[in-house]
Amino acid sequence: MPALPEGRVLPVVLAPDAVLGAPGADVDPAGAESVQLAADLLATQRVSPGCVGLAAQQVGLAVRMFSVDVTGHPKTRTCHGAFVLCNAEVVSATRRERGREGCMSVPDFTGDVARARRLVVRGQLPVTGEWVEVATDAFEAVALQHEVDHTRGLLFLDRVAGAHAIHPRRTYL
Repeated sequence: MPALPEGRVLPVVLAPDAVLGAPGADVDPAGAESVQLAADLLATQRVSPGCVGLAAQQVGLAVRMFSVDVTGHPKTRTCHGAFVLCNAEVVSATRRERGREGCMSVPDFTGDVARARRLVVRGQLPVTGEWVEVATDAFEAVALQHEVDHTRGLLFLDRVAGAHAIHPRRTYL
């Protein structure tokens, strides 16, 4: 991951804000605004407990960029650390399984979503614009799919099988 400027912590947009349903526009990963947004996504994610990914839509911008960092999560097998991808697309996805997902933009609910457990995503790095492929599995694969969906204007709620697969979020004291 190229070096980024200092990031700012941005407010997270909550459903049903329209930007969450807006497909993102492609970004110039080397542009100054994109580089700053990459730093801001990581900074915002770092101060958000339990957050393993954050898309531009979640901070109010309908563009194709997101951050991911599953470091230390108990369901993680493969971990690429903290990174940002621009203009990302799923190249291949296999071994779909259902699992529970949550989202900072939908704070009161979780849902059962079928996602691939082996995944290859292709995207550009901020700053350099270099195209990279991220091959991963398990929890990191789920997190990447969740964030790619955000850049397409989709929430996990759009992927559940029905109302029976949506659950109130548990809070732990």
